[in-house]
Amino acid sequence: MKDVTLLSEGWSLHHEGRALGVRVPGCVHDDLHAHGLLPDPFLGSNETEVAWVGTTPWTYSRALDAATAHERTDLVFDGLDTAAEVVLAGRELGRTRNMHRSYRFDVTGRSGELTVRFASAYEEAEAVRAVVGERPNVYPAPSQYIRKMASSFGWDWGPTLVTAGMWRPVRLEHWSTARVARVRPVVTVARDLGRVVVQVEVERTATGDGRRLTARATVAGAESETEFTGNTAVLNLEVPGPDLWWPRGYGEQQLYELELTLSDGDDTLDVWRQRIGFRTVELDREVDEHGTAFTLVVNGVRLFARGVNWIPDDALPSRVTPDRYRRRLTQAAEANVDLVRVWGGGIYEDDAFYDVCDELGLMVWQDFLFACAAYPEEQPLRGEIEAEARENVVRLMPHPSLVLWNGNNENLWGFRDWGWEPELAGNSWGEGYYLGLLPRVVAELDPTRPYTAGSPWSGSWDHHPNDPGHGTHHSWEVWNRRDFADYRDSVPRFVAEFGWQAPPAMATLRRALPGEALAPDSPGMLHHQKAEDGQNKLDTGLSRHFVPPRDFDRWHYLTQLVQARAIAAGIEHWRSHWPVCAGTIVWQLNDCWPVTSWSAIDGDGRPKPLHHELRRLYADRLLSVQPGPEGPVLALVNQTAHTWSTTVSLRRLSADGAVRAEHTWRVEVDARSVVRAPVPPPVTIEPGADKEYLVADADGLRALHFAVPDRDFAYPRPRFDVRVEPVTGPGDRVDVVVTAHTLVRDLLLQPDRLAPDAAADRGLTSLLPGEQARIRVSGWSGADPRAARAALFCVEPA
Repeated sequence: MKDVTLLSEGWSLHHEGRALGVRVPGCVHDDLHAHGLLPDPFLGSNETEVAWVGTTPWTYSRALDAATAHERTDLVFDGLDTAAEVVLAGRELGRTRNMHRSYRFDVTGRSGELTVRFASAYEEAEAVRAVVGERPNVYPAPSQYIRKMASSFGWDWGPTLVTAGMWRPVRLEHWSTARVARVRPVVTVARDLGRVVVQVEVERTATGDGRRLTARATVAGAESETEFTGNTAVLNLEVPGPDLWWPRGYGEQQLYELELTLSDGDDTLDVWRQRIGFRTVELDREVDEHGTAFTLVVNGVRLFARGVNWIPDDALPSRVTPDRYRRRLTQAAEANVDLVRVWGGGIYEDDAFYDVCDELGLMVWQDFLFACAAYPEEQPLRGEIEAEARENVVRLMPHPSLVLWNGNNENLWGFRDWGWEPELAGNSWGEGYYLGLLPRVVAELDPTRPYTAGSPWSGSWDHHPNDPGHGTHHSWEVWNRRDFADYRDSVPRFVAEFGWQAPPAMATLRRALPGEALAPDSPGMLHHQKAEDGQNKLDTGLSRHFVPPRDFDRWHYLTQLVQARAIAAGIEHWRSHWPVCAGTIVWQLNDCWPVTSWSAIDGDGRPKPLHHELRRLYADRLLSVQPGPEGPVLALVNQTAHTWSTTVSLRRLSADGAVRAEHTWRVEVDARSVVRAPVPPPVTIEPGADKEYLVADADGLRALHFAVPDRDFAYPRPRFDVRVEPVTGPGDRVDVVVTAHTLVRDLLLQPDRLAPDAAADRGLTSLLPGEQARIRVSGWSGADPRAARAALFCVEPA
């Protein structure tokens, strides 16, 4: 049986004549910080002080003894970041230049000092640039010349921390006769019969060459066995009536363990295990009267995808643990998300990420790793890219959560709109990858999943790559130049990116900017704002709806509120136009450090109000009132498999809470459908009305509609009572109970103001006069209502 020895301990990082003891996986930044030789790059402006790390070569070493009773010993690196030379006892084993691949070296019977020398990623990129020539990039960094996490060179939400190190595990594998080199299970289901075609590749030792071996596969009570003398084998398994894997909200996430055993007679040589799921996935890209569709179909059910974009959860990705993946993805599931797009400027995530997605029913849209740049198609990059794609397609294909491969992020759009075409002057730029190499790899290795060439992409050069009527669309004009109400101006077929910025939680800011007098334009706030003109765009977006406040606490609350309102405007509108629009993917779920960004969860893992708002926006049933050209429109979205029969209560209220008119309406919304109807005249409000608003209620859902921006509405001065009630049971928990005496719009408790680790079970809440909200707070045991009141914010009159 194969033996595995993890090489986590015993490593040294060499720095200024010292050998610093370190653990693997890791990276230079983390290792130096652990020894007190580098400030935390996430705090203050330390990012600039540690920039030298990325331009410096680094060496790791340890003693290695590969002696074993087995015939063969391999040294395996699951991830080397990035340009490395691996040397054992003074002899070179090999060189690497790709962070996104694994590497294996035969070290049978050898011992001595194992040394891994990392060149600066900048140096490697410049060497490749000298060979292939100049290519345009949205950013000044040379990320297109090296197969490394592009965002480590900096992004409009991330720091420039150019890492180096063994960022994934290192181990010795001792084996005899043969080992399992690759397993590729092709899983299908049709007419209540599940099939698994298990394609196996083995590597043999000299003594195992030509020997008759046995491969045996089992899943869900089915088994198949074959004998073979070559290096490949195919096993076929049939599972009658398997329970299907469904996205969350549509059914259960049934998983089955597939096990492959490689044997030589009675001796087990190697075992491979992986959970799989039976489900079908299609991508409807048919041309219709609205343009070109882009609709995911799972197990025959057409879906509106309720998505979020995922970036690396840490700028130092070696620090992300399986527990951290589970926490973050659970937060996504708690927001009723059912699809996570792994964005192309990051990494192919660890298997733990996809395991959790399998369990939680989170569909995965996986980008190949190309983003916002023109990528040369010549060597040495082309060979690396094909090897990288092949390895990761095979590694990830067993996961039923994976539903789509995507060729790149914004590069087809960039070629057409960003001035690249004349600058390239006929040079390669990546089109051959997205429309040639990558679809061929997917078709060969993972034929059950759809592939799309890019995001955005209209399906062909017959249409603009970012045409909202065809395929996928990125909606960034609104954040960059317009008001969020303008999301309602179009109905794209699938909105794969759109977003609005907000600062992180106050506790996150205080930790990241210690001692700073916080202000929108204070030095630390500006350093932790990476978007072009980002702070001005925040303030401009705020001022369209509110009188700009003078104090930071109000600015902080209002910018977080505007972010939630902006995303709500888009999702309410687009969901109400299903099935023309078949999905939204919010930019973005998470952050990789403490920063003002488009995220719903900040860099310390604290939810912004947007996270709670997504729970409402992505619920199976959504009620909204939207402005229309002829007056307000009521929209009811039903994404369940059952008819929604409900009574909608519509009320027109004055600013002081008096009911001016009311109307009830019996509505039936068919399964997975939408009802849109104008608000009837008795209760509608006129354009420009600044003293009346509309309230719609149905089955515990509520929607408010105001005809003017907040700054123009005649809000009363909010009055409410606050009390704190203890909650029995384990842990520190209280209920903060708020009773309104006036309209209290968008009440928000910021729990981290009570205690850094405190959390609240709800976000923005609007109360009518006489109504009460009960906010459950965990992680705080205080009893003083004054403390709770100080953590509460709401809309106030201008």
